[in-house]
Amino acid sequence: MRAAAFLYPWDVIGDPDAPARLLGLGIRQVTLAAAYHSTRALTPRHPRHRIVTAAHAAVLYPPGDRWQGRALRPYPAGEWAPGDAYGAAADALAAAGIDVRSWVVLAHNSRMGEEHPATSVVNAYGDRYPWAPCIARPATRAYLVDLAAEAAVRPGARGTELESCGWYGLAHLHAHDKTAGVGLGEAGQYLMSLCFCSSCRAGYAGAGLDPDALAAAVRRGLEPVWRGEADDTGWASVETLIGTDLAAATRAWREKTARTLQEAAVAAVRAAAPPDFQVLLHADPVPYHCGANAGVDPAHILSVADGVVVPCTGGAEALTPFTAHAGPATVLAANLTVVGAMGGRPGTLAADAARAAGLGATELRLYHAGLASDDDLAQVGRALSTPE
Repeated sequence: MRAAAFLYPWDVIGDPDAPARLLGLGIRQVTLAAAYHSTRALTPRHPRHRIVTAAHAAVLYPPGDRWQGRALRPYPAGEWAPGDAYGAAADALAAAGIDVRSWVVLAHNSRMGEEHPATSVVNAYGDRYPWAPCIARPATRAYLVDLAAEAAVRPGARGTELESCGWYGLAHLHAHDKTAGVGLGEAGQYLMSLCFCSSCRAGYAGAGLDPDALAAAVRRGLEPVWRGEADDTGWASVETLIGTDLAAATRAWREKTARTLQEAAVAAVRAAAPPDFQVLLHADPVPYHCGANAGVDPAHILSVADGVVVPCTGGAEALTPFTAHAGPATVLAANLTVVGAMGGRPGTLAADAARAAGLGATELRLYHAGLASDDDLAQVGRALSTPE
């Protein structure tokens, strides 16, 4: 299978050995960040630095003219990725014969939420999640669709991978997070991720719900969760906590909102891209899930995009719902973490890849070539050189 590695521009810029190192591992394709959230990243082999701090969500290239006069627009990067950092890194990789795809993070932007609070998800208690733009808000959707088109179709890119193209919720991995004191489970995460901003309240009302009564029902439903008394049986627990009818109505609203955003984003990318430009989504096959791997309906998303990138580090079973709807050209990429200190398993990469292939994977994604230790990368290189 084709194996591609994730990479940041700062992993390449200033390190002339980076492309050759990838080639030595057997990697011929890179998914390179073009629009990314705030992060603090290790660079264990870079000749000039060891830590890069990206202070806020940013595009890693100069934003275009389409943003002039708009309140919501992408932020340029600071000193961690100045100018056209994406372009410089992509050129260096391409010059070495490495195929480059853009990596675009969409509905995850803490700075936008801080500067434009009305864009954020608001939970049933009235708490805002500044890291989570509400994808039901028209201005936010317009921003995300235009960002997808601009950040995806960078010069030289032969395809893109759209991350966070759907609902984001409570789970965030925010700096100094202190949210794990209560085990929320799937049901608690869902209820704490329901949005009650003005656009979502209007959406609930359009579905025949009273938004105030729904918020009250969510707060009541969460009481057993706070006491540690709720069972976690996935969607069945949501239905138990707020009732089958309310659960179904909220899910229908949210899934329609996510589907239409995904359709619009993919269409915008294709309208801006050259022929044969490949569009993939980072995806979770459970439609009500939130996060970087947006919850999707497998049949729907594979009718819209060219394929999906599916988290498989804990097991490749999440591929199975997509396999039934895949065509001959569909990309089902198994995303495997290969950074041992982040829970990855570089030592079992060959076996994990074989397991993923048996469940329908057509490609691999390796997270993350810039963050991994030398030993992690050595194990990756041995796995990729192992005959299938």
